[in-house]
Amino acid sequence: MKCAILSVGTEILFGQITNTNSVYLSQQLNLLGFDVLYHYTVGDNDERLAEIIKLAFKDCDLVIASGGLGPTEDDMTKETVCKVMGDHLVEHGPSKEFLLKNAAKLNHKLTENNFKQAMMPSQATVFDNDAGTAPGFALEKDGKTAICMPGPPREMTRMYQRRVKPYLEQFQKDVIYYKTVRLFGKGESSLETELLDLIDGQTDPTIATYAKEGECTVRVASKRATAEEAEQAVSKTVELIEQRVGEYIYSIDDEELVQVVGKKLLERGITISSAESCTGGMFAETLTSVPGISEVFDRSLVTYTYKAKMEELGVKRETIDTYSVYSKEVAEEMALGLWKKSGSKICISITGIAGPGGDMPGKPVGLIDIGCHFRGQTYVKEVQMRNVNRNWNRHYAVLAMLDLINRLIDGRNIN
Repeated sequence: MKCAILSVGTEILFGQITNTNSVYLSQQLNLLGFDVLYHYTVGDNDERLAEIIKLAFKDCDLVIASGGLGPTEDDMTKETVCKVMGDHLVEHGPSKEFLLKNAAKLNHKLTENNFKQAMMPSQATVFDNDAGTAPGFALEKDGKTAICMPGPPREMTRMYQRRVKPYLEQFQKDVIYYKTVRLFGKGESSLETELLDLIDGQTDPTIATYAKEGECTVRVASKRATAEEAEQAVSKTVELIEQRVGEYIYSIDDEELVQVVGKKLLERGITISSAESCTGGMFAETLTSVPGISEVFDRSLVTYTYKAKMEELGVKRETIDTYSVYSKEVAEEMALGLWKKSGSKICISITGIAGPGGDMPGKPVGLIDIGCHFRGQTYVKEVQMRNVNRNWNRHYAVLAMLDLINRLIDGRNIN
C-alpha cells in the first residue's frame, strides 16, 4: 500500500511545535510493509487542505492525517475529508455519549462547539480516543482510504496502536524487518565506499547509510512474505557488513553508545570515575542518563584550570610547562591521579581545545587527548576533530571517551 502522511496545523508551519507524528507514523507504516511516499504539512485552511488530499490520492492508496479534529472553527480536517470523498457528517451517538459522560465526571460544562467532535462521516469507521476527547476515523471510497487522528502525540500514538494499527492490518501483504547498525570512528563517505558493492547490488534487503552527530548508522531492511524470511535476509546482510567494518560497529540493535557502555559496566561490575576539562562535565551527564549507573559510577571531577588539575589530580606543573595542558602527558597524569584518588577500575580523563579560540602552535582547535587507567595500565588516545563548532566538538569528545572505554572493556584495538 502506498501512503502519504499529512500533518495539519498552522502551528507546525510556524515552527511552534515539533512534528513528531510524521516520524512515528513513518516508522509504524514501514513495519507493516507499507510504502510511505510523501510527507505533507498544511495549515488550517480548508482549500489548501483539500488540494493536498487530492494531490496525495493521485499516487497513494492511503492518506493518514493527524490534527484538525478539535472543537474550534479552525479544526476542519473532518469537514474537508468529507468534501473530498463525497460524504457528509452525521452525529455519532457513542461519541456524543462519551463527551457527556466525560464532562460529567470532570464536572465540566460543555459548550455548543464541543459537540462538533461527535460529528463523524456517515460511512466512517470511528476510532475511540481513550486519551482525549476527539475521536478518529477511517473513510474508504473507490479503493482510497483516509484515516484521521488527533494531533497531540500522546492521543495519536495511543489511538494508532489500539485502533488504527489493527484496522490497517487487513491491508497488509508483506512484512518489513530491519536492523540499524551503529558505528563510531568512520565517516559516512568512507563507510559507503566500504559497502558500495553491497549498496549498488541491493534489491532486497536494502542498505542505507546515514550520518548522525559524529556517528554513522546503516539501516538494513527487507520486505518479505513472513517476518521470519525478512529477519533471516537482514541477518545475512548484517553479517556481511560486520565482516567489512566490524571494527567500528558498537551496536546492531540501534542502541546509543552510552547505553552500550553503561550496560557493559553494570553487567560486569566495572566501577568508573571521570576527570573532565574541555567537556566540562558532559561525560558525567551523559553517563548518568543510564538507569542504575549509580551502582558503578563513583565520581566525576571537572578540573578546568591548571590549578585544579594539579590540586585535585596531582598533575605536575613541569608536565604542563613542558608539553602544554593540551597533551597526552597531561591526560595520562589526570587519569592516573584520578585512579589514586578513587580506586575505580576505569578512570577516564580528557583535556583539549573545544574552541572557537584557545589554539596554539601545534595545538589546533578540535584537538583532544583522552587518558584511561584500566587494569593496571594507563592508555592515552589523541583525536583531532573537524572543528565544526564548540558544542559539536564537546559532543564528539564525549563519544570518543565512550568509544575508548568500550574498546578497552572488550579488549579491542584502541587506535
